Amino acid sequence: MEYLHTMIRVSNLEKSLEFFCHQLGLKETHRIENEAGRFTLVFLADPVNYAKTIESKSPLLELTYNWPNEDGKVEEYLGGRNFGHLAFRVDDIYLICQKLMDKGMIINRPPRDGHMAFIKSPDGISIELLQRGNPLPIQAPWDSMKNSGTW
Repeated sequence: MEYLHTMIRVSNLEKSLEFFCHQLGLKETHRIENEAGRFTLVFLADPVNYAKTIESKSPLLELTYNWPNEDGKVEEYLGGRNFGHLAFRVDDIYLICQKLMDKGMIINRPPRDGHMAFIKSPDGISIELLQRGNPLPIQAPWDSMKNSGTW
């Protein structure tokens, strides 16, 4: 068995691409526009494994955008349809959390332990950020930051 991808439904493709590509740093590998099915699939890879992912077509994050219906309405996906979370390994948990906060992102579960943090996508999907290797030394202001919302 080989892991291929994780699919999440998104209600606004541009906002989701802004979040996953411009804020988290993922890179688009390819996309599929299906007029008959009225949907767009966008496949993303992490920058560290991008070349390998292009070759193997895995592992990928698939964003599925279902086009508006005849009335122009886009389906909302509250709570990510009970989706748990996506997890990404990062080189410096404090640095990435600071960069995200500087861009206006809410850190729902700050990295108080130097190891783990949670944020949310525009569609409310939890994203877990995990420190590569051992946890970083605990440091202020992260050590005293409270949780915000759910994660």
